[in-house]
Amino acid sequence: MSKEILADVACNRTRVGLLEDGHLVEYYIETGDIEKSRGNIYKGRVANVLPGMQAAFVDIGFDKNAFLYVSDVNFHEDEFDSFKKSPIEAMLKKGQEILVQVTKEAVGTKGARVSTNISLPGRYTVLLPGINCVGVSRKIEDENERRRLRAAVEEVKPHEMGIIARTAAENKNEEEIRADVKYLEVIWSEIEKKQRNIEAPALIYKDMDLLSRVVRDMFTFEIDKFYINTQKGYEKVCKLSSAISSELKERIIFYKDSRDIFECFNATKEIEKALERRIWLKSGGYIIIDYTEALAAIDVNTGKFVGHTSLEDTIFQTNLEAAKEIVKQLRLRDIGGIIIIDFIDMQGTDHKAAVIDTLKNELKKDRTKTQVFGITNLGLVEMTRKKVCRSLYEVMEETCPKCHGKGRIQLNFVDR
Repeated sequence: MSKEILADVACNRTRVGLLEDGHLVEYYIETGDIEKSRGNIYKGRVANVLPGMQAAFVDIGFDKNAFLYVSDVNFHEDEFDSFKKSPIEAMLKKGQEILVQVTKEAVGTKGARVSTNISLPGRYTVLLPGINCVGVSRKIEDENERRRLRAAVEEVKPHEMGIIARTAAENKNEEEIRADVKYLEVIWSEIEKKQRNIEAPALIYKDMDLLSRVVRDMFTFEIDKFYINTQKGYEKVCKLSSAISSELKERIIFYKDSRDIFECFNATKEIEKALERRIWLKSGGYIIIDYTEALAAIDVNTGKFVGHTSLEDTIFQTNLEAAKEIVKQLRLRDIGGIIIIDFIDMQGTDHKAAVIDTLKNELKKDRTKTQVFGITNLGLVEMTRKKVCRSLYEVMEETCPKCHGKGRIQLNFVDR
């Protein structure tokens, strides 16, 4: 499978897309007027403790206070045993100053979600200053490589801190991993120093911008080409990549065409398609995607597809095609939370198993954590996808002032 990254850098906006075999499967936008907060670290002040919800509101300087669950409150290891079963009112007090990291962007009427479990991602590792542990990415499946990485990480792990080896650490030697950890230790030292000399609420550490995060998290040896359309952006990506590998640097291409870079790679239509409610499949079937505040519902239909042999085969082929398209849309739209999929009813257990297997195999391409719970008694597939930021439709669309998001307008039957 060929993989390419497209980056469109403007003065007040950055757009990044990931292509797989020429098709857009991931799309991200960062604008100056919508400041990203996920990954940022703040010195906050507890505004209110809610025993009835086992949560607290924390003032981090936003218009809306951030939300902190009791499960996201972490203490040092020597304090952990006495606090792990304690209610939140025993751990936090109103007015208390705490260091928190945004784990989920503010969406709609909900404020940002924060955690005291700080994590600092590097190229190959993630540093966990408050947790004494060692881990290896689940996406590294080779057991020998997992054991090798675990041993390497244990050698370089700072005292009383945790380290997780990321997927990009696969086949990297101990010195490369050590250098990554040392870099993260320096960042954490600066954070500790700054938070001691500043009054809450205050921003202590700002995560990388979109372009830098793409180089850190996405630009691996699986990427064949990285196209970027500005000289400044090109130089920035080259500088960041040169610290990783000269081979990666050779894959960066300065796009000089006057046409829009996404238009040139036929990705604009894919973006427009990702904002539609109905998505047509090549066979003639289609899927419908609807959103609620709590979940996303996806319905599969045969549409114009009449099949060739039997009804059961027609349904099966439609569901297989839909499973692949659904995963693509989940990634492209960045849909998170609870997802309910209503595939067309199938009689054979083999067909049901094949559709679920197809769904799970396609989800292996997804960098975001997902979990499929199988088919319910009603024939619905339940799954979750970690929600950490606003979905594509929340970024690119706003609620209609006429129907207020219902998508329907009341008819007027009053006699004139």
